[in-house]
Amino acid sequence: MANVDWESLNRKNWDERAPLHAASPDYNIQDFIADPNYLSEVARFDIPLLGDISGLRCVHLQCHIGTDTLSLARRGAASVTGLDFSPASLTEARKLAAATHRSGGEKVDFVEASVYAALSVLPSQAFDLVFTGIGALCWIPDVRRWAGVVAGLLRPGGRLFIREAHPMLCALDDNVPREDGRLVVKHPYFERGGQASVFDEGSTYVRHEPHEFENTVSAEFSHGMGEIVQALLDAGLRVTGLAEHQSVPWDAIPGQMEEIGGGEYALKSERWRVPLTYTLQAVKQ
Repeated sequence: MANVDWESLNRKNWDERAPLHAASPDYNIQDFIADPNYLSEVARFDIPLLGDISGLRCVHLQCHIGTDTLSLARRGAASVTGLDFSPASLTEARKLAAATHRSGGEKVDFVEASVYAALSVLPSQAFDLVFTGIGALCWIPDVRRWAGVVAGLLRPGGRLFIREAHPMLCALDDNVPREDGRLVVKHPYFERGGQASVFDEGSTYVRHEPHEFENTVSAEFSHGMGEIVQALLDAGLRVTGLAEHQSVPWDAIPGQMEEIGGGEYALKSERWRVPLTYTLQAVKQ
């Protein structure tokens, strides 16, 4: 599939899925509305390493429908800007903000743009915290370009916080449960000069009402851990923390994982074999 506009293709994929995600019990929208202190399970996992963010100016890149964005605001951030390239996702995010009385830029705002265009729609060197959550970097073809955007958004001394699927997990075969319990490497680990791994799936990752998907093709991009770290170093950030975790917030390898609480899943046996997610922190020099 040469000369394909992968960003437009992926945007259509997310636009179709955003309303289904917002309506799914897996995103807990009604809990956010009913309880002003409710946080997403992903945000709760991050608390020990993210620490106190009271009074910080935050930007959440690739925010999707805004549940983690709202969670950052509820943790005491002075302001949180969510950025995403999917207008349908931001429609749902703004609905959530309005339903929880955080609309109109009071504390949470949403901006539509590609990550690569963030510096054209957001003020440069204005943020104390750049936050990126689970399932974001795989949609970025060039991690060095992403790191440059992060550096451009942060004020000197500002911090990047990212918890993400581990590149090793992303390289594993997750399609066919194996009776022998082995973990098999199938997909790329390293970035391949913008070359995508193309998937054709008429589904999405949450429970939802019956739906016949029109946009089934998506493109994902691999980035090795060394490539991610080096990109940040080259962009002028100093890595201050890197933790690898033995859990992930979805059933990433069906048949070989079990739910362990807090929305997290881990391998049923020999969890020490492979990291599933990581948390990386870096500070702009």
